[in-house]
Amino acid sequence: MVALNALAIDPERLWKGPWRWFAEDLLDCCVPLADVRERGLDLDELACLARCNGAEVDVQRPDNSDRAAWHATLALAASGDAVLVASYDRSAMGQSGGGHFSPIGGYHATRDLALVLDVARFKYPPHWVAAEALWRAMESIDPQTGRARGWLVMRRRARSSSLGFSVTCVGENWHGLSRRLRNVITDLALSPGLAELARAVLPLALHLEIRGTATAAHQDALMMARTALRSSSAYPRIQQEIGLEHAEAVTILLFAISDYLKPSQRDQLGTLPGPITGELSNLHAQLAALSDIATPAGSTPRTQ
Repeated sequence: MVALNALAIDPERLWKGPWRWFAEDLLDCCVPLADVRERGLDLDELACLARCNGAEVDVQRPDNSDRAAWHATLALAASGDAVLVASYDRSAMGQSGGGHFSPIGGYHATRDLALVLDVARFKYPPHWVAAEALWRAMESIDPQTGRARGWLVMRRRARSSSLGFSVTCVGENWHGLSRRLRNVITDLALSPGLAELARAVLPLALHLEIRGTATAAHQDALMMARTALRSSSAYPRIQQEIGLEHAEAVTILLFAISDYLKPSQRDQLGTLPGPITGELSNLHAQLAALSDIATPAGSTPRTQ
């Protein structure tokens, strides 16, 4: 929430009167809010949350990066060109607690210190820590993912948050949904026609929601997007194959993962009119990130 507001991303929904800033209640994509409050998030889920709310996100870990890249990222964040969020183990820095997220507010290159803007200010006010110590704290293995913790580099996307369509893992954890997506992508290669493509994507349709909008202007924009989706040449054929209930979801999902289709399959799918392209771009970013999520090592509690 702090990072999204620092990037000046418009949530495109009102919160508490005229305010157009992110509050916890607006972070309603990827993982249900009730689940987040109960068990927290891991690094990949936080990245998903940022992406579906209008940020470009680069996920890095000590096990796939190096200290030079870490120091370069600190310098980048200090310049104001991006927002850096670190996922680290408090106990590795001599603090009380375990897995934790905090944005990094500055970098003292001469002394090699990072300014941690701890989100739990009642517990730890903003404080400077050695960049090396923070690196070691990020090397700690998250028991949920079986991988090192790490950091997110966030930038504002040219087209901000999605007004409507968003992936959610209701009824399944985020890593299980990632495996489901990879299975769907495998099935697409075996689908000769649009009818088979629609049936292959149908298992994902239950994980696509249309987010609520608070104003008449937003409702009108979403209606225009949905009307454009239904006007595509593929929509009536998909509706005939799988029924009205999931036709919209399957249609936009197919367009969002069209990179995985063969040229002949994309020809059958056709194109989408302009008003839906913003929604499509956001959904494509979410699914691309979802397909890259690693299989978790266990089922222990997630990072808080």
